[in-house]
Amino acid sequence: MDSSRRAVLGGAVAAFLTLGSGTAAATTAKTTRHKRVLIATNEPWGTYHVKPLLTEAARLGVHITQLVPDYSQVKPGDPVPVTALADAPRADLLVVNGAEAWPADCARHFRRLPVIASSLAYLQPVEAPRAKEFRHRLRLLTASSPAEARSFRKYFGTQRNIRVVGSPQTDNLPTRAPEKDRVLVITSVTRPDGTGNSAPGTELLLAAAGNLAAAGKRILVGLHPRENRELWERYEISDVPTLQASARAEAAIGIPGTVFPFVAAVGTPLVGCTDPKLTVPGYLRAVCSSTIDDAALAVSAVDHAHLPDEAVLEDSVGPIGGSARRLLRSWAC
Repeated sequence: MDSSRRAVLGGAVAAFLTLGSGTAAATTAKTTRHKRVLIATNEPWGTYHVKPLLTEAARLGVHITQLVPDYSQVKPGDPVPVTALADAPRADLLVVNGAEAWPADCARHFRRLPVIASSLAYLQPVEAPRAKEFRHRLRLLTASSPAEARSFRKYFGTQRNIRVVGSPQTDNLPTRAPEKDRVLVITSVTRPDGTGNSAPGTELLLAAAGNLAAAGKRILVGLHPRENRELWERYEISDVPTLQASARAEAAIGIPGTVFPFVAAVGTPLVGCTDPKLTVPGYLRAVCSSTIDDAALAVSAVDHAHLPDEAVLEDSVGPIGGSARRLLRSWAC
């Protein structure tokens, strides 16, 4: 990402910290009062949403434990501490990233804990069926960007202010160094599992990648943590997370998801593969140079890909730098 883009987005901290009220100074001045935090996510075993918080949490002395239904899908060596409900340690706060079955069950189980809702991944701007069960208990709602905040507000069926804190994923954005003809293919999840849902469009994306490779593009795959690796083994699969891998690419193409705005923040233009059955918030499409529903259009779309304007980036990305700290301090309310 060039220095001007980093300056513009980083400078948006004060303006975007709270959608509707609040200032950056108010948040950063707080101490982290809640030291023992339980987190329940819409993807119960999906610790990849919590992992970016660990380093800053350790600095602040915040102990984070993710709640899981059981230990059957816990991966050996995963750095995120996890616990089943029956084994949960004493805690000061429950954080949920949504209101699907698992977070709602956890909120019902921990009836006496204060609850904060923090959006850690994109959600549809439609009220979740179980949001009404515990939204009256929410001390605070946070999101990474103004655009995500608007979706999160609708998802929880509330008119309350959403505090915009940025995404911990953007705290250490890579320096862009694109390689000639390198195209990053950003996957989603082909089939749902016990951890979470899937997104349609894998066949379209596979066909698009094939056309790009045939045109001489060097494919690098940014694999979603729950995607079937075997589908993509004909290509180079990045050994670093998708956001870091995007710095190597002249352009990226994929199924729009949470990482899309952050890839744009790196400075890599995006093309969205949008199957007719795909439903995602508008801001994920807005950061794309174009969207395609026909693999035959992939080569031209990638060749002509460009970044969105700064206003779209600010709205979709939110403040950059210090986001993990802002998020953790917001839990002190």
